[in-house]
Amino acid sequence: MALLAPDDLVARLRRDVERSALRARNGLKMLADVGRPTTATTPKDTVWSSEKVELWRYHSDRPTHPVPLLLVHSLVSRSYVFDMAPGNSFVENLVGRGFDVYLLDWGVPDELEAANTLETYSDDYIPAAVDVVREVSASDDVHLFGYCFGGVLSLLYAAGHPDAPLRSLSVLATPIDFTHMGPMTTLMQEGRVDPDDLIDPTGNVPADAILSSFRLLAPTGDLSGYVNLWQHLWNDDYVDSHRIMTGWARDHIPFPGAAFRQTAELLTRENRLLTGRVPLGDRVVDLADITVPFLSILGEKDHIVPPESTTPLVGLVGSEVADELRLPAGHVGLIVGRAAQQRHIPAMAAWIEQWDGSGG
Repeated sequence: MALLAPDDLVARLRRDVERSALRARNGLKMLADVGRPTTATTPKDTVWSSEKVELWRYHSDRPTHPVPLLLVHSLVSRSYVFDMAPGNSFVENLVGRGFDVYLLDWGVPDELEAANTLETYSDDYIPAAVDVVREVSASDDVHLFGYCFGGVLSLLYAAGHPDAPLRSLSVLATPIDFTHMGPMTTLMQEGRVDPDDLIDPTGNVPADAILSSFRLLAPTGDLSGYVNLWQHLWNDDYVDSHRIMTGWARDHIPFPGAAFRQTAELLTRENRLLTGRVPLGDRVVDLADITVPFLSILGEKDHIVPPESTTPLVGLVGSEVADELRLPAGHVGLIVGRAAQQRHIPAMAAWIEQWDGSGG
């Protein structure tokens, strides 16, 4: 091993001392929970609301795409994953590309939402939001984009409303084959966990239960995260990103009880999405009735919704154009982080952009 020159040794010692001081400062800030980075900073307006549900329109001085883009979020986590921080924001990126962007935020359910079913979202809220987006934007059609369980709701909406005014449908990290969805799903499929065992006095699945089920998917995730944090604790940018990401990953919301029971029975135990046909209310919706240009986006490193769970989807819709976009990312890395900003989001946006014209 070569010895360092005196000047190089002094420089390294100075660097190590400086980093130790920065580690101490950043560690104290984290322990005291001060200086937390701000999320969801892209300017927006609420253009419609119903109960706790809100529809947001993001400000844009130069929308160049004629068809608006509506984002549908999951039911169990916070929607600011779409708008983490300036320079690391899905919606900011899309607005910068000229999209007129809207986001459907579900709010935080309590006793009033316990009776919400899958139909409440796919037959009531999403159709209402689509109508408002069309009215506000003065557009006949809408690009619909669903993330995770928001993708499931978007599929049920599009399948249950074949004449919906959609120019395209994209779903990101959306589970179809629930046999690949981890230990909690397996326990339900085997009948070893009753859905009602997870429902609290409000009639919903509490946020802590949601968080615990995700931790089962990566039981050593917290430990490896702390190791990486210690290695980079001197780096302000890394610490800010870590605090934002870990904060969001732990920031779950309750799952409305009625919708959870349907999910447990129809999607988990009976695996109905994989058959393409799902009973909703007094009818059966068929994914083959989706005929608009369709894109399924999956992360090859996604441990929450593994690729094996998503891959069958393009073969179930009836669209003449049914594409799959596979990206080297995890569940959140698909839309958050440097690779997302530089490669993943532009690839998704480019696919949507091609359907802005009347003929695609």
